Order: sequence, then C-alpha cells, then structure tokens
Amino acid sequence: MPKREHISMSVVRRLPRYYRFLSELRTQGVMRISSKELATKMNLTASQVRQDFNCFGGFGQQGYGYSVEQLHDEIENILGLRSAYKAILIGAGNLGRAVAMHMSFETRGFELIGIFDRDKELIGTEIRNTKVYDIRDLADFCKTNRPSVAMLCIPKSSVGPIAQTLYNCGIKNYWNFSHYDLSLVYDDVIMENVHMSDSLMTLCYRITQSDNRK
Repeated sequence: MPKREHISMSVVRRLPRYYRFLSELRTQGVMRISSKELATKMNLTASQVRQDFNCFGGFGQQGYGYSVEQLHDEIENILGLRSAYKAILIGAGNLGRAVAMHMSFETRGFELIGIFDRDKELIGTEIRNTKVYDIRDLADFCKTNRPSVAMLCIPKSSVGPIAQTLYNCGIKNYWNFSHYDLSLVYDDVIMENVHMSDSLMTLCYRITQSDNRK
C-alpha cells in the first residue's frame, strides 16, 4: 500500500508513543503484537492503530499482526531518528540544564553541539560534555558550525533579539519552551512548542472533574 502524501498531525503525534511502547516490548523480548494488543496499551482502538499505520503503507500481516522489531525500525525511520540534526540550546539555567542533562538527543535524531547563556559563572563550563558558550558569540558559532535547530529555554521576554539572530543565521527549526510564538514573526519556521503549564492545568481539570463526580 503506498504512503499517503499528507499525514495529519494527530497521526504524527502518536508515532512517538508507538515508538516508546515498541521499544519497551523489544526490550522485553516480545517478537510480535496484534493491533488489538497495541491498541490496548495505547488506549486506542485496533481500527485506529491500523489506520495510523496504513498512512505509511501498512506494516502488518493479517493473522500474524506486527513484527515488533520491524515496526520499531519503520517508525524510527519515519520519525527520522537517525538523522543527527545539529542543535544548540539557548539558556543554561534550571530548565536548560535539566533538558541538556536528561534528554537523550542522540537517540532522538539530534546532536547537541553547543549551549549558550549570558551568566559569566556558567560560560566555559560543560553540561553533559557540551560546552556553555557566551551568548554574545552566538552568531559566530552558528556561522562556523551551521546548526539547523535551536532549543529555547529562556524567558519569553528574552527571546526577541536572540530569535532574530538565530533566524538571520539560517535556523528555522525550534523546540520552544519560552511561550514566545516565533511563527507570528517568521512565517517559514518549523516550531514545536512545549507548554508544561498546559499539561499541569489539564491534570487539574481532570482531577476537578473526577472530584465533581464523587
């Protein structure tokens, strides 16, 4: 079955979850899994699972299900996790440090090549073997090393001029923790916004609804 030209973002956003579950199954030595079993783990329907995979050509066999190893590798390829896109991280404060320390960039398609901050006490140090540079050297670093991705772990109020520097250096891909909407200023950027407070408020809503039913 041929791959569809246009895949909805709702399907794309489920792929990392599939990949995570399949990674766990592979570690456990599971060789194959049915769409029903995978749907149960994902809190989806078997029909939804099959529809999702059919968007990319379909990987299962009727009566057999899915090879965990093959499906894992196919999704890894679809997500581009072997790409090693060069990335820089802006902000070495508490949030930036946590991201740099605990995110496995190398298994998620990225290579973290530099971290930037204005704090003189942090400049020249390393976070998990990645050097922290002076933010004033950002443009020169980008021209020399040509990163394609920037991760913004700084306050919204600080983003404007830094984003302009990054954009002028040709960086158009952003993992954005700052709450600053770059797409309102630059209409040709690819941006993934991370709003942890949104997730926390969603949790609050669900708890409230549960309490109201008691």
